[in-house]
Amino acid sequence: VQLQASGGGLVQTGGSLRLSCAASGRTFGSLTMAWFRQAPGKEREFVSYISRSGVATRYADSVKGRFTISRDNAKNTVTLQMNSLKPEDTAVYYCAADGLLGTVVADYDYWGQGTQVTVSS
Repeated sequence: VQLQASGGGLVQTGGSLRLSCAASGRTFGSLTMAWFRQAPGKEREFVSYISRSGVATRYADSVKGRFTISRDNAKNTVTLQMNSLKPEDTAVYYCAADGLLGTVVADYDYWGQGTQVTVSS
């Protein structure tokens, strides 16, 4: 499975960004998908996941109510809509696949290359 994340950038506090992750190499509908992030000097942390069908989602407490994960199985993409961004959201964001709806790095088998999100204060 190959994952390609895009959509990062620089935004001011309170702004929005939309991250996308395109998957290839396996039937997209068979993959659970997730987003993680890693800030400088910190461990990679869970942000959100979405089930194969898109029915089940979960969010880290720190992003709940501000971020929304969705998927389009026809287009083989998963999206993370990020609103009301804060400086503490600054990190490299990674999409991950095939993790059985887990919330830790070790749960996922496939990882994208990451996209930088920077929120200025």
